[in-house]
Amino acid sequence: MNFILKNENAVYYECGFSCDNVIFLKLGSEAFFITDGRYTTEAKEYIKNAEIIQSEYDLQKTARKLLRKHKIKKIIYDPLEWSVEDFYKLSSKLKCHFKKEINFSQKKRIIKNDKEIAILKQAVKLGEKGFERFVEFLRNSGIEKNEKKLFFKAIELLTNEGELYTSFDPIVAINENSAKPHSLPSDKILKNNDILLFDAGIKYKRYCSDRTRMTEINGNFDFNIKQKFQDKKRQKIYDTVLKAKDEAFKRVKEGVKAKEIDKAARDIIEKAGYGKYFVHSTGHGVGLDIHELPVISKRNETILEENMVFTIEPGIYIPGEFGIRIEDMIVIKNSAGKIL
Repeated sequence: MNFILKNENAVYYECGFSCDNVIFLKLGSEAFFITDGRYTTEAKEYIKNAEIIQSEYDLQKTARKLLRKHKIKKIIYDPLEWSVEDFYKLSSKLKCHFKKEINFSQKKRIIKNDKEIAILKQAVKLGEKGFERFVEFLRNSGIEKNEKKLFFKAIELLTNEGELYTSFDPIVAINENSAKPHSLPSDKILKNNDILLFDAGIKYKRYCSDRTRMTEINGNFDFNIKQKFQDKKRQKIYDTVLKAKDEAFKRVKEGVKAKEIDKAARDIIEKAGYGKYFVHSTGHGVGLDIHELPVISKRNETILEENMVFTIEPGIYIPGEFGIRIEDMIVIKNSAGKIL
């Protein structure tokens, strides 16, 4: 099979190294890592099973020469990886059929091997430690800090002061801002009795973790899955989301369609009268990318298989008041779901 890649994580998956200026070609049994002089030294240290080609000026031109040299008639590419201009420079005037396949690399990566699952499990564990450090900071020093300062501190504590990387910008959302699923940090100040949503993850050996927890800033609060709220409406909605998450998890097993997992969560929320406030899918795959396949949505017909890894994260968001989301990462092992 012949294919061409440009996405960093897609390239890393094939050869163990990537950078922000690369074209990777797989032509039959041969592989080529085309980059510029800034990256060749490190490439030589890490790359497996690919020839490194240094191209100082035009990576597309170098790739074209290789396609001509090997007389390639057909090659797979993912249009999501390419700008219009770069793809034109690569493909024009070539006697080669470029076969479009969206999410080509993610489809290859949808089934994790045991080594990848072990890495993901460690990423989850290290992410959980970051949550513990952050909640301790909140108890001791978080009150009267605004979301922007909490966001900055969360990154420091999640990464263990730079030892790791975050898998995405953490979401630290207070009260009505928690009703925005991907809320940006604001000047809103954390006070006692506020509700706080914290969605964050770290990267370990490039693989991502993803987790969301809620708490009420009152007494010796924590990020445990069981939460008590003073306000009855908050408690009812939290308990509804937790039940939706639990019911979705019960449906996870090999051979089930992704949309069935979404339906299990959505049915609970709709029955409680909050269906219109569940505004996103129930989950997404996690691996080298924070969002990859499979997508756990109401329209996705993907049949779940052994060693797939994805989140379950139902939510209810009441605009102007608050939002609740609870999220864990799941792996299918021995035909059943297991919380990582």
